[in-house]
Amino acid sequence: MASKQKKSKQYSIEKVKKLGQKLLTSRAHINNIPILLKFISPSSSSEYVFESIISLQSFFIPVLSDLPPSSSSSKSTLNVRKSLVVDPELEYKNMLRLWFDEFVNSLIAVAVSEDSTDDLKDVALDAIMEFVKLGKGGRFDSSIYNRFLKSVVHSTAPTDFLLNRPADSVDFFKYMDVCYYTYISLKKLSEDLGSKDASDNGGEDISKSSDAEFASRNIYSILSCIPLEMLEEQSDYKTWSELGIQSKEDDGKNSSEISHVEENLVKSKKRKNSVLSSSRIAKKMKLKFTQAWLSFLRLKLPLDVYKEVLVALHDKVVPFLSNPIMLCDFLTRSYAIGGVVSVMALSSLHILMTKHGLEYPEFYPKLYMLLVPSVFMAKHRAKFFELLDSCLKSNMVSAYLAAAFAKKLSRLVLVVPPSGALIIIALIHNLLRRHPSINCLVHQQADDEFDGDVTNEENESGEKSVKSGNDQDTSSRKSGVDLFNIEESDPAKSNALRSSLWEIDTLRHHYCPPVSRFVLDLENDLTVRAKTQEMGVSDFSSGSYATIFRAETGRRIKQVPLAFYNTIPTSLFPEGEFAGWTLKFDEEEYNKKKLESENAENGLVSSTEDDNNHKSGKRQKVTSS
Repeated sequence: MASKQKKSKQYSIEKVKKLGQKLLTSRAHINNIPILLKFISPSSSSEYVFESIISLQSFFIPVLSDLPPSSSSSKSTLNVRKSLVVDPELEYKNMLRLWFDEFVNSLIAVAVSEDSTDDLKDVALDAIMEFVKLGKGGRFDSSIYNRFLKSVVHSTAPTDFLLNRPADSVDFFKYMDVCYYTYISLKKLSEDLGSKDASDNGGEDISKSSDAEFASRNIYSILSCIPLEMLEEQSDYKTWSELGIQSKEDDGKNSSEISHVEENLVKSKKRKNSVLSSSRIAKKMKLKFTQAWLSFLRLKLPLDVYKEVLVALHDKVVPFLSNPIMLCDFLTRSYAIGGVVSVMALSSLHILMTKHGLEYPEFYPKLYMLLVPSVFMAKHRAKFFELLDSCLKSNMVSAYLAAAFAKKLSRLVLVVPPSGALIIIALIHNLLRRHPSINCLVHQQADDEFDGDVTNEENESGEKSVKSGNDQDTSSRKSGVDLFNIEESDPAKSNALRSSLWEIDTLRHHYCPPVSRFVLDLENDLTVRAKTQEMGVSDFSSGSYATIFRAETGRRIKQVPLAFYNTIPTSLFPEGEFAGWTLKFDEEEYNKKKLESENAENGLVSSTEDDNNHKSGKRQKVTSS
C-alpha cells in the first residue's frame, strides 16, 4: 500500500495521461506499459486506474490480432533466447503478450473487487468484454471469459456489476454466444467445485465451506439471470463476436494460422449458417443449458439457495432441458426429505410424472405423509393444494387411496384454522365426486360396517383378499369407535375405508360462519355428476383470517335482526321477568343504612345501643350486691 502511495506521489494524473499518449504515438515508449500496469489495482486511486485502463486498452486493441497465444508465448520466448539468432519482432510480440495477460488479470481484479467503485467496474468489464470479442480475430475468446467468470464465481463481492447493469450500459446476456459460453464455463466451474467438495469431505475447514457457499450462490445468480429466450428458435440471433458460435473443427485453430482471405470466407460461411441453422443453434444452447444446470444441482447447496432452486425449477428449468427426465434423481431425493422441501419439489416432480412418463411408486405414500397441520400455514401452500387436487384427479387412483386422503384431510379439519377448513371441504368435495366408491364414508356407521360373513378388502397392490366376519376384531362392532389410524404412514394400512367422515359433520356448528355455510354443499348427492361440479381449490388455497374477515365484512345481508320497542323502556328488566323477586327501590331502608354507616365512620353510637349498654350495667350491679 505504501509503494502505491509513493507511486502516485511520483506520478501526477497529468503525467499518467502523458505516459499513455506517448505510448500510443511510438514504439519507443513501449516501456510505459509496465508503469501504467502498476496503477491498475483495486487499492489505487480511481482516476489513475481509469486513465491507465483507457490508455492500455487503446494500445492493445489494434495489435491484439498479431499477438501469439498466451499458452505458447512463454515457450516461444525461451526458444528465442536459446537460439543463436534472435528475432526482435517475435521477442517484441511475446513481451506484449505477457503484458496483455497481466493487463487482463488486473482488469479482472478491479472488476470483482469490493473496493472498486461501480463506474470503475463498468469500465473494467467493458474492456474485458472488448478483448473477449477481439481476442481471436473475430472469434469469441473463451479463455479470457472463463478466467473472468471464475473470478466472479469465487468472489465474495456482489455480482450486480455483471447481472444488473445500468440502462445506458451494454447487456451482454442478450447476445447468444455470450450465453452459450457462459453455460460452458459454469459447467466447468461447477464440476471443479464439486470435485473439491468431494475431496474435502473428511475435513472441517469452515473457510472452505463458506467459499463453496459463496461460489454456489454466484453460480445460481448467473444461471438465473440468463434470459430463457436464447433457448428458443430465433431467426435473428445477436452475437457479441463477429463469428458467433464456432464448430469443433474451427475451435482448435488459431486465428494467426488463418490468412485474411480464408478468414473472410469463414466469416461469410458462418453468417450464412447462422441464418439457416437456427434450430441447430437452439439444440446446442439447450444441451449446454442442461449440462450447466445438472452440474450445478450436483453441488451441496445452501438451504436458502436449495429452496429457491426448487421454487423456480418447474417453470424456468424443466421446460427447457434437452431431457427433463434427468432431474428425477435430484427431485426424488428432495421429495423424500420431507417438510417444506418436499412441498417445493412436488411441482417439478408432478410435471415429470404427467408429461414425461416418470414412474415413481412411492409418490402417493410420500404425498400422504405431507398432510400435516403445518402445511396449512406454509408459504407455498396455495401451489401445494392445487397440485394435491390435481394428483388425486385421476380415475386410476384406487378406492383405499382416495379414502385415506379424504379421511386424513377430514381429521386435520379439527386442528387447522378456518381457511384450512375451507380448503379441506373443497378437496373432500372433489374426492367424493370423482370417486363414487368412497361415498360410503359419508353414511357409514360402525354397527353396519360388516353385515356380511365375507368381505373383500383391496390391498395396496390391487389384489383382493377374503376375510371372514368371525376373524374381525370385535372392537369394530362397537359403536363410536373410529378404526382410522392417523399415525400410520402407509395409506393402505390406515383402515380409512372402515371409518366415516364424522369430523366433517362437526363443521356444521363451526365458530366461523363461512365454514358452517360451506360444509352444507357436501349434503348434495355427489354421485350424480350432472348435478354437481368440481370446486376450484385455487379459490381457497391462499386464504387466511384476513381474507375471511374481508369477505364477511363485504357480504350483503338481506335481513338484519333489529331491537324495536313501541315505548322507550324505563328499566333494564320488566317487573314480570323474575317471579317472586322485588326489584323496587326502598328509600327509607337505604337512608337508615346510610346513616348507620356514617355514624360508624365518625365513632358515634346510636341511642338504642346506649340504652342497651346502660341496662346491662344495672344488671351487673344487682348481681354484685
